[in-house]
Amino acid sequence: MACVTPQNVPRTHRSHEDVLPVLGSRAMLVVMADHAGPEPVAAVRRALRLLEAAGAHGGEATAQQLAREAGLSPAAVGELLPMLVGDGYLRELEDHTFVLADTAPGGGHGAQPVPARVRPALTALRNDTWAAAYLTLYVDGEIRVMEIVDSARTPRVDLWVGLEEAGHATALGKSVLRELDEEARADYFSRHDLTGLTPRTITHKDELVRELDGSPAPVVMDREEYVRGTTCVAVPVYSGEQVGSLGISFRSDRMYRPSQVRQELLSAAVLVSRRLTLPH
Repeated sequence: MACVTPQNVPRTHRSHEDVLPVLGSRAMLVVMADHAGPEPVAAVRRALRLLEAAGAHGGEATAQQLAREAGLSPAAVGELLPMLVGDGYLRELEDHTFVLADTAPGGGHGAQPVPARVRPALTALRNDTWAAAYLTLYVDGEIRVMEIVDSARTPRVDLWVGLEEAGHATALGKSVLRELDEEARADYFSRHDLTGLTPRTITHKDELVRELDGSPAPVVMDREEYVRGTTCVAVPVYSGEQVGSLGISFRSDRMYRPSQVRQELLSAAVLVSRRLTLPH
């Protein structure tokens, strides 16, 4: 799949709380983690602290050093390190020290492409939800698919209309549009027609804006608005101040637990945002 390299774009997303403009994307990650519910929050926070410690260390670090610098117990670090190594976030070197995967010796030069940075997290999300997983970013005024992870048992939706032209009809696109400020959103609508793709597609701007601003944050869903027989659920992600979305798609007749899907998406979104934001 073609990869679009993220660009440095002006801040275009709306903050959910007054403090977020000051605290930046890290604060938004914490808010998203809190939405995931009490059970996964502690593990997500510990993983983020451990990744931050590895990033701030600036080189190889032992498990004991990471535990001390992250303020975590050795037992907690002992549980997290194998997971983070297995998912591709950290690398364990021959001397049993750890570095961020992107900075490990022999790991290549320059920025790691977006798909390589997020694929482990999307793969885990696909496996946990039994649904194809997608990542988008808002690049140069367009909603662009950056990565899709699917399988024979969890096939991707047929992107018969590109997401650049179907943002209004998909949870992935609406999740991004919801985060745009008024000016950026107006610019998007001025350049895109709200074409009806199915009988359920919202084709009137005022109606779409009411839905975007009125539905509970941060999960967005579309039921057969893009293609008949398919439901999509998405949440926002961030690459620094750049907004995107993380979502899954599945058959509309499939039985699922909304609370479980919400929890798994939000937990994955925190990790994906962190992976996009960490130095690479």
